[in-house]
Amino acid sequence: MNKRILIVEDDVAFGTMLNTWFSKNSWDATWVSKVELAKQEFQNASFDLVLSDLRLPDGDGIILLTWMRENKIMSPFIIMTSYSDVQTAVLAMKLGAFDYLQKPINPTILQQKIELAMSASTAVEVKNETVKPKNKQKLEQNKVVKGSSAVMQRLYSHIDLVAPTKMSVLILGESGTGKEYIARMIHENSNRKSEPFVAVDCGSLSMELAPSELFGHKKGSFTSAISDKTGVFIEANGGTVFLDEVGNLSYEVQKQLLRALQEQKVRPVGSASDIKVDVRIIAATNEDLEKAIEEGRFRQDLYHRINEFSVNVPPLRERMEDIEEFCYHFIEQANDELGKDVDTIDTEALAVIRQHNWLGNLRELRNVIRRSVLFAKDNVLRKDNLPEFPKTVKTQNVAVNIVRETQEVKDFSLNKYNEKDQIVAALNQARGNKTVAAKLLQIDRKTLYNKMHLYGIEL
Repeated sequence: MNKRILIVEDDVAFGTMLNTWFSKNSWDATWVSKVELAKQEFQNASFDLVLSDLRLPDGDGIILLTWMRENKIMSPFIIMTSYSDVQTAVLAMKLGAFDYLQKPINPTILQQKIELAMSASTAVEVKNETVKPKNKQKLEQNKVVKGSSAVMQRLYSHIDLVAPTKMSVLILGESGTGKEYIARMIHENSNRKSEPFVAVDCGSLSMELAPSELFGHKKGSFTSAISDKTGVFIEANGGTVFLDEVGNLSYEVQKQLLRALQEQKVRPVGSASDIKVDVRIIAATNEDLEKAIEEGRFRQDLYHRINEFSVNVPPLRERMEDIEEFCYHFIEQANDELGKDVDTIDTEALAVIRQHNWLGNLRELRNVIRRSVLFAKDNVLRKDNLPEFPKTVKTQNVAVNIVRETQEVKDFSLNKYNEKDQIVAALNQARGNKTVAAKLLQIDRKTLYNKMHLYGIEL
C-alpha cells in the first residue's frame, strides 16, 4: 500500500511538479494551496507525511504545523521556503517540524529527507526488531553507534541543517551524552572537514595559561616559555575549534576569547602583531549558561556569540530504544580491550539495564558494560555480572537535590577519605556533574579539574 503525502503549495507550477514527482515515486499525493484546505483534508484522511510551503495565501506552514500538533496529528512535517532564513527553520523545528528545505529543491536531497522522516516515524510506532547477536557482524574498532530512536534522528536532521553553514553552535546536554561526538559530526559534515578539528578542555585552562594555550606564545615571553608555541586558534586555522565545557572559562579568559571571535585575529603572548585566523566555534556545556549570566559568571555577549544555533543532546533515559544497540557496541569494545568473547546479553540482564535511569548516560553505560564483560564467565553477559544498581533513583532535579542536602556537604568536608577517594566519592554521588561535586567538596570547579588531572581521575 502506497504512503500518503499532503503537499501544501500555492505555486501552481511547483505544486504540479511535486505532485507528479511523488506519484511517480509510489506515493498517493494530495495537493492543496491553502492552510484551510489542508485542515479540511485531515478531516477526511490521514497522511504519512506533510510537505508544506512556508508562505501561503491564508497564513503560513508554521500555522498549519501548530494546528496539527494541537490536534494531536503527529505526521512528520517538512517545511519549504524560498527565504533562506535559518531562524525560521529553527522556529519550525522547535514547534515540531522534522526538517527544513530551501527552494529550489534538489530531488536527491528531498528523497533523503523523506526517507529519514519516515524511518524516524517508524521508530516511534514500531519497536526495532532485536538483532540476533550470533548473526551480528563485528563493529569496526572506531565505529560510533548513532542510535535509531526518533529523537536522535531529529537531532541528526538539525545537524545536517547547520553543519554546512558558518554558524557557531552551542551543544547542550548532560555529562556523558556524547557532546564531543556531536561536535565532530558537525565538523565532518561541514565544508571544513578536510581542515583540523581541535578540542579544548576549558576546565583545564587557568586564567594564567589560557592565553598561551588558545593563542600561542613567543619564546622568552615568560619564564617557562623556552620555545615558540602554536596556540589552538592558529593550529585549527581553516577548521573548527571545539570548546568543551565552555562554562568553566574564567571571566577574564571569556573576554579574551570574545575579542578573538569578533575580530578573527589572535595575538600570541609576547608578540607585537596580530595573526588573522579563520575558525568555526563549536562549544558544549552541561551548565545553565543563562543562569551563569544572571550570577555574573558568564558574559552575555560571549553567550550570544557562541549560541548562533543550539542543539540539545537528549539523555539516554529519553531514548531507551537505543540502549540495546549501545550495549552491544560497548560489549564489542570491551571484548577487544579485555580479550573476552561475550556476544550475547541474556533477557534478564537486559531488563535490569533498561530499568536503570542512567543519569551518567553513555559514559555510565559504557563503564558498566566494561565491568560486566570483565566478570562474564562465558560468552553471555548475565544479570549476576552487572553491578548492583540502587533500587530507587531520583529521576528529576538530582543535582539540585544533592546540593540542597547540606548535611551531605558537611560529610564531605570531614576527613573520612584521603583526597583522591574523597573526590571520587563526590563525583559518584553527583552522578558525574562536576559543578555539583565541587560544591559537595566545597571547592571551585577549577580546583576540582586540576585535582582530577593530578590524580588521573576520568569521568
